[in-house]
Amino acid sequence: MGHTATIFIVGVIMIGFKISINENVFSYLEAIVGLMLIILGGIRLFKLLYKKRHSHTYYHSHEHTHRNGVRHTHMHPHTYYHSHPIASFKHAHFDGSTNYKTAFGVGLIHGLAGSGSLVILVISQMKTPLEGLMYILIFGIGSILGMFIASGLFSIPFTKSILKSQKLQYSLIIISSAICIVFGFKIIFTNLF
Repeated sequence: MGHTATIFIVGVIMIGFKISINENVFSYLEAIVGLMLIILGGIRLFKLLYKKRHSHTYYHSHEHTHRNGVRHTHMHPHTYYHSHPIASFKHAHFDGSTNYKTAFGVGLIHGLAGSGSLVILVISQMKTPLEGLMYILIFGIGSILGMFIASGLFSIPFTKSILKSQKLQYSLIIISSAICIVFGFKIIFTNLF
C-alpha cells in the first residue's frame, strides 16, 4: 500500500501540475532504498543478537533447629542473572498495527525506486490526465495484489509452526539480514558510483 501511495501522490502531482522528474533523481532514490535495506537488516540482527540481561529472584524457607532446641523458620532469597537474545522475549503489542506501519513506511520509501521510476516515466508519456490516473490505478491494484501474494509465499519458511528449531529460526534471520545488508550496499554502490 505504501508503494502505491507514493506512486499515486507523485503521479497526481505530475499530472495535475504537468511536472516532469529528471531520470538522475531515481538513482538517488534507489540508493535510499539500499540504505533502508541496510538499516532493516541491522535492526533485525541487533534484535536477535543483543542480549538483555535480567534476573529472577526466588524465595524459599526452611526450618532450622539451634543447639538449644529452639526451632524457627528462615526465609532466603536467591537471585540468578542470565540473558536471552532480545528477539526471544514474548511481548504484547498494545497496538497491533505496528508491523503494518513499518511495512507501509518501507513501501513509501520503495515507491519511487525501481518500478516507481517506470510508472513515473510512463505517466509522463500519457496523452490525457485520465489515462495517467487509470494507469496508476491499474498499476496500484496489481502491485498490491502482487505484494500480498509474494509476502504470503515468502513468509511460509519463517512461520513458527514450520520452524520448530530455534537454531534454524536464528540461522534464517541471520542469513536474511546479511542478504539485506549486502544487497543494500550493492544497490548504493551501483547507483552512486
